[in-house]
Amino acid sequence: MFHNILNTMKVVIPGGSGAVGAAVKRHFVAAGHAVVILSRHATEGHVQWDGRTIGDWAREFNDADVVLNLAGRTVNCRYSEAHLKEMMDSRVESTRVVGQAIARAKRPPPLWLQASTATIYAHRFDAPNDEFTGIIGGQEPDVPALWKRSIDIALAWEEELDAARTPGTRKVALRSAMVMSADKGSIFDVLSRLARRGLSGKIDGGRQYVSWIHEHDFCAALDFLIAHPEIDGPVNLASPNPLPQAEFAQVVREAWRVPIGLPLPAWMLEIGCFLMQTESELVMKSRRVVPGRLLKAGFEFKFPEWRQACKGLSTAPSTTPRLPTSY
Repeated sequence: MFHNILNTMKVVIPGGSGAVGAAVKRHFVAAGHAVVILSRHATEGHVQWDGRTIGDWAREFNDADVVLNLAGRTVNCRYSEAHLKEMMDSRVESTRVVGQAIARAKRPPPLWLQASTATIYAHRFDAPNDEFTGIIGGQEPDVPALWKRSIDIALAWEEELDAARTPGTRKVALRSAMVMSADKGSIFDVLSRLARRGLSGKIDGGRQYVSWIHEHDFCAALDFLIAHPEIDGPVNLASPNPLPQAEFAQVVREAWRVPIGLPLPAWMLEIGCFLMQTESELVMKSRRVVPGRLLKAGFEFKFPEWRQACKGLSTAPSTTPRLPTSY
């Protein structure tokens, strides 16, 4: 049981120095909870860790109510062998050492929320992927090799969570879509800047689905999972209404009153991604993911539709969280 679920909880967030961590910390602090951020960088208010070995940071797990592990190298990069290895190692090693710290804690946290990714599902247009009938990716006909590597990383990530021996701690794998916030440097901020420059048009026809979740609903879903001890295993954190990229981009343009967006054929996108040192998979893969388990359990979204969410984000005040290139 939680030590004091109706009052103050202690929430430990390994890898919480990025945009999602900033949103989550803001949410929990506003609710009166104590938040401890574990970061590779020694800064004010952060406890230092290396994400792979037990250290003094592990004492924070004693008497913690929730551990939310967000650690992992950013995927916004070129998928070189070196970067792919860093992406894999940072996820697997951090998950492993979090499990070790929980196992060694005298009074371990009753709940471990572990970041995962909606990218684990197959590239598809025919039907949405939920936790019950969704298709795990990597075996699609003609799947690009780099796309399969992303799936391999996601699978290894969740396998490490499953392997952790923490019998007194409930484990939930958060298969999250893109978390949209108004923070500077966030995904929505990047999309907005592209739209205002006329660079938010159809990408290779725009049929591929975009899954997303508003930061309010992401944080509310965490509260919901904390309050529902019967839920464990994989949970999709995504709006129930993913939409094709062409429609998604149009809504962003409308929010910023930009009349046109330059369409990008695949070849032009590849050049742009090379110049920006990122990968086309991030926008070319059809991530049609829906939150089956949350909806079945009775969770209600405040921002189920992208037009409503986008309008609110475009008029919201922004903050400037620290956005590292790693965890």
